[in-house]
Amino acid sequence: MKEDLICTNCPLGCGLQVTYDKKKIIKVEGNTCKRGEEYAEKEIFHPERIVTTTVRVSGAAVPFLPVKTDKSVPRELCFKVMDRAFGARAKAPVKAGDIIIKNILDTGADLVATRSLKKEKNNA
Repeated sequence: MKEDLICTNCPLGCGLQVTYDKKKIIKVEGNTCKRGEEYAEKEIFHPERIVTTTVRVSGAAVPFLPVKTDKSVPRELCFKVMDRAFGARAKAPVKAGDIIIKNILDTGADLVATRSLKKEKNNA
């Protein structure tokens, strides 16, 4: 099988042409460094993504808090992570980096705030 990928392991963004079978990478072309081969292996057989979304927040001037997973999760779980986040609620004040959901869906990744939000004064 063959697949074209854009490597995201470094800023070069090499266009990769990957030849593989069901168990292993046979050939990677187009990479300018060894990291392209590592990226292709992971992307073909075990793709992962950082999930970014929002959760509702109360007591702040805005209704939603931007969040992300602190590490990548298996790609097939991304929508389930977003569904779980949809049901979550945070309460102001929140600091960037605060854990909103620990070990979301048993992935080993925490869902963390990416923005600080102060408690709105009229919500005291």
